[in-house]
Amino acid sequence: MLSTSTPEATPTSPPPAVAFSRRLAVGSLMGLIVLGLAWELWLAPVRPGGSWLALKVLPLCLPLAGLLRHRMYTYRWVSLLVWLYFTEGVVRAWSDRPPSSWLAMVEIVLCLLLFAACVLHVRTRLGKKAAR
Repeated sequence: MLSTSTPEATPTSPPPAVAFSRRLAVGSLMGLIVLGLAWELWLAPVRPGGSWLALKVLPLCLPLAGLLRHRMYTYRWVSLLVWLYFTEGVVRAWSDRPPSSWLAMVEIVLCLLLFAACVLHVRTRLGKKAAR
């Protein structure tokens, strides 16, 4: 009896680079969300008791579902969105006083990790398709 399934049709585990980039992207995005909330509400708020600047994490919550579902389009546009938060981190690291400037440096590192993870993910998945 002939099998109708082909080797391409069987589900396989993703390559290690894809799995690593997925975990790094989701982890750094979650880190940016938690950092943004903690920064503006408790650690170094602009005003005592919290700040409306905590709302800046709302755009970061939108791509979370797409990253968790491994949607290529989401990885592509998050790699562009992250530069807004990188710019905020650079400006606030330069202009704010500690501890806000230290938190801005953490934001910069998380943004660079997120960008690197998105680029690695897209390049690895597109490279896999181009090799076929």
